[in-house]
Amino acid sequence: MMYRQEPNRREFLKTCAAGAMFAGGIDKLAGFFSAQEKSRVVIARDALLRGSGTSLDSGHLLKMLDRAMQALYASDTPLEAWKKVVRPGEVIGLKVNGLAGRGNSTNVLLVDVICERLHEAGIPPKDIVVWDRLNGDLESAGFRIATRQDRIRFMGNDALGYEEELATYGSVGSCVAKTLTRVCDAVINLPVLKDHGIAGVTVALKNWFGAIHNPNKYHLNVGDPYIADVNMLPPIRQKVRLHICDATTAQYEGGPSYMPQWCWPFNGLLLSRDPVALDYTGWQTLEQKRAEKGMKSLKELGRAPTYIATAADHQHQLGTNDPKLIERVEV
Repeated sequence: MMYRQEPNRREFLKTCAAGAMFAGGIDKLAGFFSAQEKSRVVIARDALLRGSGTSLDSGHLLKMLDRAMQALYASDTPLEAWKKVVRPGEVIGLKVNGLAGRGNSTNVLLVDVICERLHEAGIPPKDIVVWDRLNGDLESAGFRIATRQDRIRFMGNDALGYEEELATYGSVGSCVAKTLTRVCDAVINLPVLKDHGIAGVTVALKNWFGAIHNPNKYHLNVGDPYIADVNMLPPIRQKVRLHICDATTAQYEGGPSYMPQWCWPFNGLLLSRDPVALDYTGWQTLEQKRAEKGMKSLKELGRAPTYIATAADHQHQLGTNDPKLIERVEV
C-alpha cells in the first residue's frame, strides 16, 4: 500500500475534502483549518490532582478530563463531547509517548480514564488500541503488552511493523506503522508537555515521529520542516481527531529523556483539535517556566521550535500559531 502526497495545492484540497467525508460527520478533519477559524485550546488544571502525595488521583483526573472535553466541544455532558469524536464500530487508536519511562511519559492512569469514557461512548475494549514506537517504550512507561483482539490492545510498532513503501510529503519519505494504516480508523494523540534538546519542544506534532520507521533522519535544523511534513502524511493527517496533551508533569529542560530536576507538577491537561495551536500554547508555557527559573529562552539557545510556524503556513495549513486566532479556555 502506498500513500503519496506531494505539496500540490489542488491535490491538497482534494485530500482534505476526502478526509472530511471519511469523518462521516463525527468531527471535521482535524488536519485542515480555515485561515479565518479560531482554534480552541483548553487548559484544565487541578491543584488537588496529587492530593498530599505524588501519585495522581483517578477521580480528580477524570473530572479534569470531563471539564476539558465539555469546554472543547461546548457540550453539556462528557458523553456528548466524546460522541463528537468517535462512533461505535470504529477502532480507536491512542498514540501515547513512552520514551521517558515512568518518570514523564503519557500517564497510565490518563489512558485508563480515556478508555473508560470511550467505552461509555460505545467503543468496546476490543476496538481500542494503545500504541507507540516500541513494545519496550510502552513497558518502560508502565503499560503491559497485550495483543489479544478481545480486549484493549497495547503494542509497539514492532508488533506489526511498517508499510513496505514510503509515504512522502515535501522533505520526508517514511514507512508508516501498520497499526496506524491498517488497524486504526481514528486516532487520539496523547503526547506529553516537555522540552526537547534538539527540536525545542515535543508536544502534539512531534509525537508522530513515533509512527514512522526513520525519525532519526528528521532532527536537522530543529526538525524544520520535517516535523510539519511528517504530519502531512495522509495516514496521520486523515485519522487524527483529537490531541490530549498530558501535562500532569511537565519538563522545561533536558528532554526528551526524563530529568526530574527540570520537571514540575503542572497538574493539567491541554486539549485541542488543532495540533499547531496546542504546540504553540505548550511552547509558551515552557518558556514561561524557563523565565521563572532564570534560564535562557529557546530562541537564545538556537532551538526555538520553528517547525510550529511551518506547520501553520499556507502550504501545510495544519493549524494556527497566531495567538490572535487561538482561543485559550482555562477550566
